[in-house]
Amino acid sequence: MARVSSTVEQNAPNYLMLNVQSVHLTDRQFYRLCQDNPDLRVELTAQRKLVITSPTGSKTGWRNSKINQRLANWTEENGTGVAFDSSTGFTLPNGAKRSPDAAWVRREAWDALTEEQQEDFAPICPDFVIELRSTNDSLTSLEQKMNEYVENGSQVGWLFDAKSKRVGIFRPNQAVEILENPSTINGDPVLPGFAFDLREIW
Repeated sequence: MARVSSTVEQNAPNYLMLNVQSVHLTDRQFYRLCQDNPDLRVELTAQRKLVITSPTGSKTGWRNSKINQRLANWTEENGTGVAFDSSTGFTLPNGAKRSPDAAWVRREAWDALTEEQQEDFAPICPDFVIELRSTNDSLTSLEQKMNEYVENGSQVGWLFDAKSKRVGIFRPNQAVEILENPSTINGDPVLPGFAFDLREIW
């Protein structure tokens, strides 16, 4: 697995992981669990482990808001897809239920889902995802998520590490591309014309 950085991580991860494999948690039960705990970010891995994350710090929230704002603005102008924020859950083909910090899905793929599927954790892998590393996030865990996205259908994923000012670009069947302190990054060809100025969040 490619890594964005080889630096040893000193901080403990800000999440709790619970093995629920023997519980046989249904999709509806997982949905209700998330609804009953709106202050927590809850994901389910393909190995049936619950990943429970506390709210982010204020600066991470500000950065994430800026990222989602820019993606939503481009999406509205472009009109070929639908943008989603970090509170959105998706059910990936491998069964994992993930919530990227920002995501984009092609309009035709989104419209092919039923109304019920759109209301739930949609059974689709976003074409484009962004993950933003917060202060105590495990880099290894985020890299695993990024690889999982592209293995399940994402065409490109960006991993932003604001602390080190690094960006990892993940694509199917390609080595991870690492950018050191880039000023901008563009989404071509998956999101033609979308560019994000990283100086806004560094």
